[in-house]
Amino acid sequence: MEKNNKLIAEFMGYEVKHGKCYSPKYNDGTIAPMQFDKSWDWLMPVIEKIESLGYTFEKNYQRVDKDWQSLIVKGNDILYQEFNENSLQCSHYVVAEFIKEYNTIVIGSFDENGNLI
Repeated sequence: MEKNNKLIAEFMGYEVKHGKCYSPKYNDGTIAPMQFDKSWDWLMPVIEKIESLGYTFEKNYQRVDKDWQSLIVKGNDILYQEFNENSLQCSHYVVAEFIKEYNTIVIGSFDENGNLI
């Protein structure tokens, strides 16, 4: 989760230091431990940014399986999909997977040290 939280923070343009970054929950410049995987207050601005790029985020409860389904779609194409009993974890996963692919396509491929490959 920590790697994904760092990935998400960087996607949002937040500077990450020692596992902390700007807190979107307080919107006042507060630096706090990253909680994209624990708080909708942290994750929703990320989802809004993804949607501003022309993608659609969907979250549905699957009554038969008693699971949440989170999806990121473009037009009629499902790009990322996850099922989980916890809707926040489910959403956090598809957001992180989207950002990994987005970074590869839009920014380019990077090695573990952040160097362009």
